[in-house]
Amino acid sequence: MLQTAFQRYINNFRGFTREVWILTLITFINRAGTMVLPFLSKYLKEDLSFSYAQVGWIMVAFGLGSMLGSWLGGKLSDKIGFYRIMVFSLFTTGILFFLVQYIRTFWGLCFGMFFIMTVADMFRPAMFVSLGTYAKPENRTRALTLVRLAVNLGFTAGPALGGLIIMNIGYSGLFWVDGSSCIVSILIFTLLVKDRKKPADLDTAGSETEIPVSVFKDKIFWIFLFVCFLTAMLFFQLFTTLPLYHNEKFGLTEFQSGLLLSLNGLLIFFLEMPIVSISQRKNIDKLKIILWGSLLMSISFYVLMINMWAGILIVSILFITFGEMFIFPFSNSFALSRAPKGHEGRYMALFTMSFSLAHIASSKTGLEVIAACGYQTNWFVMGTLGILSVAGCIWLQKLIKLENK
Repeated sequence: MLQTAFQRYINNFRGFTREVWILTLITFINRAGTMVLPFLSKYLKEDLSFSYAQVGWIMVAFGLGSMLGSWLGGKLSDKIGFYRIMVFSLFTTGILFFLVQYIRTFWGLCFGMFFIMTVADMFRPAMFVSLGTYAKPENRTRALTLVRLAVNLGFTAGPALGGLIIMNIGYSGLFWVDGSSCIVSILIFTLLVKDRKKPADLDTAGSETEIPVSVFKDKIFWIFLFVCFLTAMLFFQLFTTLPLYHNEKFGLTEFQSGLLLSLNGLLIFFLEMPIVSISQRKNIDKLKIILWGSLLMSISFYVLMINMWAGILIVSILFITFGEMFIFPFSNSFALSRAPKGHEGRYMALFTMSFSLAHIASSKTGLEVIAACGYQTNWFVMGTLGILSVAGCIWLQKLIKLENK
């Protein structure tokens, strides 16, 4: 029985090209080394002694840089190719991480984080387009999921290891490890993977109706981006307000916070690919899955309002993790399938920009609400935004039914 279950799990990983596996490997290396992000708000607040408002503004600069980088990465991927963008982005980001640790002033960090994220997030839309190129058409949703698994497997080890590095070396160690992982991963990529043109079939896979040529005229896609923005708003609380809450309300150390975040990554590693495979075999509508994921994320913040017991943090992480597994692989796939031929970079740029904008809004909104009204109010606000995203999914389902008539 156990052997059969294990074999079924392994079968979910069959059929990928060599390039997809190499992309997965470099994503794992890069993500395992990305320890700065989960502890950035704590670093700014506790190590550099910035106020909540200042931390919020640095996170805004972080998000604005991410938005600009996402747009540039997508646009340039369509013009000069995803391969060059990926190599430039990761190598330069590695160098910048070595340098940014020496900036300790408020305005210096605002500009530094803006610039580093502009370069770093050029990688994301280029990577999405590369998966559309290197993966077989029937495997693209699973390939996106495989790379997400690498992200989360790296994320399982990263925060816990990051917490240990902070306790023994200090925050500067995180910047050195992060920068090194960027450079090592892209060197492996350039040595093992060659550039390739986009395949002819990378068009509106999964969409039977004609889509407007310009992304700015695609109403359904813009409503979908709004849903992505709301769910990402909730997700980014994991890296901004929640680590602070762990310490201030329940006295958790960086290592304990890291273990909680690692639980998120571990569950995703074991469960996300089977969930995606089952949903594909049963042909479950992507938007229906995203709707349920939005509801679970909403619940994850409402339960935090029960603040008399530290165990509620685990319950919340479980809800947000299953919400994440239902939302992100299918939203990635929906965005790529919606893009007309030759516009993949632009569509994926706007898709990743919705996450960047959410990072700005999530950190600033969360920290401002906490400063003015406390954590309880913030959890209520975030839970309600999740309900709004559920309503957005219902609206999208109705519009797509009309489009397909």
